[in-house]
Amino acid sequence: MSTIATCFTLAELAQRIGAELVGNPEQKISALATLQSATSTDLSFIANPAYKKYLANTQAGAVICAPDLAEAIVGNKLIVANPYLCYAQLTPLFDSSISTGSGVHESAVVGKNCVLGKDVWIHANAVIGNDVSLGDGVVIGPGAVVGSNTVIGARTKLYANVTVYHGISIGEDCIFHSGCVVGADGFGFSPSSSGWVKIHQLGGVVIGNKVEIGANTTIDRGALDNTFIDDGVIIDNLVQIGHNVRLGKNTAIAAHTAVGGSTTIGDNCTIAGAVAIAGHVTLADKVHITGMSMVSGSISEAGSYSSGVPLGPTKEWRRNAARFRQLDSLATRLIKLSRNAPQDE
Repeated sequence: MSTIATCFTLAELAQRIGAELVGNPEQKISALATLQSATSTDLSFIANPAYKKYLANTQAGAVICAPDLAEAIVGNKLIVANPYLCYAQLTPLFDSSISTGSGVHESAVVGKNCVLGKDVWIHANAVIGNDVSLGDGVVIGPGAVVGSNTVIGARTKLYANVTVYHGISIGEDCIFHSGCVVGADGFGFSPSSSGWVKIHQLGGVVIGNKVEIGANTTIDRGALDNTFIDDGVIIDNLVQIGHNVRLGKNTAIAAHTAVGGSTTIGDNCTIAGAVAIAGHVTLADKVHITGMSMVSGSISEAGSYSSGVPLGPTKEWRRNAARFRQLDSLATRLIKLSRNAPQDE
């Protein structure tokens, strides 16, 4: 096993992100850090003008900045149009969790008729079912489980204790964080006189390329057809995706959100934290839902949508809550008054 080298010259980093370098090109950089905590061998960045106050005292070896803030930085700097994006592009170079290796640990279990690509790395106590295909460079973390008849594309990584059920298709360059579950049964039951009758979930899950799934998130398999997660989707921790949901390209979903079954969410949508989306609704492309909203119907036009009551002082909130309960009676009285009011001739 080997880890990625974490010492670069400023010239090397500038070339990687296409930055204009002002200062010492041989300056050694061994880590990324905030403006406040950076040392002389750290690279920092400023993307928000609110942090400009820290520039005077930062000890950073260099700072990534936009052209309009370059004059405020006395030392070494990398000038780019989008500092935050360039910071993101450099983070893999300094990620100590990234390591390279290959092979199958002696404690791992690999089923019959499996196809393993080049440089596949299966860690301790992982279990691979029968008829599984793993592409080149796939990493299966410790204790992870991959069900039978599953296909996983090249360079996809499953962290420790990820569970992928049977009959799942996963694309290339995906990341699944610890504890997430892909392909569990959807919440399908039929009522009967003797109780609930389970509807066995006969579909699967199809996941595209460059998808990232957060820790302890669950993606249910379809009832008959598949659940679809398109290319570039990112899902935070502790999110529930119901059966037969379709998520469009590059859509992002933050933590604690729940998406009901058979809902379709378009491309390039953003769903903030703790949002509840009812089943069997459709959201158009480029829809943005703010935190703790309840989406109970379809949205056909792009834009930002919100619901819920904003936080306020408890006394004020209680008064508003009491008035909210009175809305129906107030509306009824208003209608009666408008009917009895004299009409203009």
